[in-house]
Amino acid sequence: MPAEALPAPLGLLAELTHRCPLACPYCSNPTTLEGRGAELDTATWTRVFGQAAALGVLQLHLSGGEPAARSDLVDITAAASAAGLYTNLITSAIGIDRARLLRLKQVGLDHVQVSLQDVDADSADTIAGYPGGHVRKLALAEAVVEAGLALTINAVIHRANITRVDRIVALAVALGAGRVEIAHVQYYGWALRNRGALMPTREQAMTAAGELGALRHEYEGRIIIDAVLPDYYARRPKACVGGWGRRSLNVTPSGRVLPCHAAETIPGLEFWSVRDHPLEEIWVASPAFRAFRGTGWMREPCRSCDRREIDFGGCRCQALAITGDAAATDPACDLSSHHLAMAALAEQEAAAHEIRYAYRGRPVARVRP
Repeated sequence: MPAEALPAPLGLLAELTHRCPLACPYCSNPTTLEGRGAELDTATWTRVFGQAAALGVLQLHLSGGEPAARSDLVDITAAASAAGLYTNLITSAIGIDRARLLRLKQVGLDHVQVSLQDVDADSADTIAGYPGGHVRKLALAEAVVEAGLALTINAVIHRANITRVDRIVALAVALGAGRVEIAHVQYYGWALRNRGALMPTREQAMTAAGELGALRHEYEGRIIIDAVLPDYYARRPKACVGGWGRRSLNVTPSGRVLPCHAAETIPGLEFWSVRDHPLEEIWVASPAFRAFRGTGWMREPCRSCDRREIDFGGCRCQALAITGDAAATDPACDLSSHHLAMAALAEQEAAAHEIRYAYRGRPVARVRP
């Protein structure tokens, strides 16, 4: 795609750190995390935010790991706000009390996204691998609304909580959230390692998907319900982050810039760093961003498909995970020669009689479905 035809990115995901008190078995961060010593300092993040605003980025998502693990989070947020970016803090709620939240608001924080693992405290804490975490999440969500900040509740959906989607939405409404994300697990990083423990059955997935229409009708005007549906039971793929290298950037804690969150799982890609290149140069010319941008890289059946500029071939990381080839058609598409094998794999994984989570740095735990 020529540089003059390239749209400006709308969003930047700033992974401030990979440090996190939780050990969620569906975490999409790399299985080998970047250490504290490799993290960008405050001044570098400030420079990146200025470059992002100049490039056309509107929304900044401060993420991790747990961004509250950064002692300079207030300064980082202030720098983002000063650059004119809409700031969204994506947090587990661990490490942020009311006083720190108010400081973040004072320096320009606009929005907070709090993750909930379930509506049942025992189940939620087991999934997160953090006893007492659920109560702290609810307390922060309430504090966000009291502070006059916008609140989104994010719930990652899998076998252990998929029958409680309606209760998760109801809880988000009760907390005063303006938006709730019902996001089925995307199988990268630790989620891929735990796929057999996380995969719901087809019946569960279809039932949960079918509930969304009724829930949107029930709560119309009260909350926005966004959904990320399960690819393994799909017929058509989703456009990866709006199309590879078309709408967003992801900066890792050490400064490498990725077209999508899991792009480092693809071997052979060259990722440029904000330590060495301006953000605009990375967006336009980085080999990793150009690798699957547009449609020129596509093979059949994607190359001649009338959806090629709608889904852009689907997810490259998923294509790699299932087929071993990042340039293959996403197997979520029923035109892929691997589609039936992917569906069969899902059914096989979902047939396990017990759930065993492999937690990061902790013993494997057996959980009641």
